[in-house]
Amino acid sequence: MQHLLPDLPTYLPVVFGLTTLLTLGLFYLALSRTPGYEKQARWILLGVLAWGGIQSILTLNGFYNTNVDALPPKFPIGVIPPLLFMGVLFATNWGRRFLDALPLKELTWISVIRIPVEFVLYWLALGEAIPEIMTFAGRNFDIIAGITAPLVAYFGYQKGQMSKGLLIAWNVLCLGLLLTIVSLAVLALPTSFQQIAMDSPNVAVINFPYIWLPVVIVPIVMFTHFVSLRQLTRKEVPVAA
Repeated sequence: MQHLLPDLPTYLPVVFGLTTLLTLGLFYLALSRTPGYEKQARWILLGVLAWGGIQSILTLNGFYNTNVDALPPKFPIGVIPPLLFMGVLFATNWGRRFLDALPLKELTWISVIRIPVEFVLYWLALGEAIPEIMTFAGRNFDIIAGITAPLVAYFGYQKGQMSKGLLIAWNVLCLGLLLTIVSLAVLALPTSFQQIAMDSPNVAVINFPYIWLPVVIVPIVMFTHFVSLRQLTRKEVPVAA
């Protein structure tokens, strides 16, 4: 059975494509401003681009949106490798040195992309490509992270006017918001494990170009919070007391 996207406005994939490019641009900006790791930054960006390209090819050829009840589920194939790569970075000495050198202000700015992402999700819900519960009209409040990110980047890291505890709390809250929408999206996927939104499943993310949301954008945003929390729990992080 193939789950095709319903008729959607032509501007939607354009807006989402530009949002993905903005995410990659901000991500590379943060990586490239890591002293001594400029070469590694280029390789990581190329790896993300290659992964996004592979997932695009798979999606356009019906890998995810056909036989959606297959066991084991096919969707984890797109999301587990980025998580494993993050795990390698956090588990190795080289990886930890790299993570501890990343600039927190630039990492925080990446969350701004959550604003256009949330509007895309809302428009997808209007087109019945995802359930309303996955939007800010339902139970998804992730847009709060996008709205507050510039304030945290400026007052927290540029001006040093936010305490370490407040910065930790912001990252924990925003990570929680992200995991909430991820959980809703997974539970609404049109698979044999679907638990919510039975009449309006989450078909968007198993179609192109919205596959980039779970395989590129979400891992990058999740990465920023993990790195920030790691650095913020270390004494040498230069923020206000």
